[in-house]
Amino acid sequence: MKVKVLFFASLRESLGRPHEELELPANVNTVGTLREHLRARGGEWASVFAPNRPVRAAVNQDMVQAGAAIKPGDEVAFFPPVTGG
Repeated sequence: MKVKVLFFASLRESLGRPHEELELPANVNTVGTLREHLRARGGEWASVFAPNRPVRAAVNQDMVQAGAAIKPGDEVAFFPPVTGG
């Protein structure tokens, strides 16, 4: 399954890229399993997607939780929590 993954704000800065297209293994079919798949790359990926690090996600521009399904052609965005005053 091929998806487009976008990285915003500090995630983009830490990973050194704004996006990438990924061919995912069959067992990566939710936002949570995609996050774990990215974390398994190690290095900065492991730090950015560490379980204790708050990272928000959207699928096709809709905010979702980790259990949200992803399907071929989806756009998945990851970004840090937004704070403001």
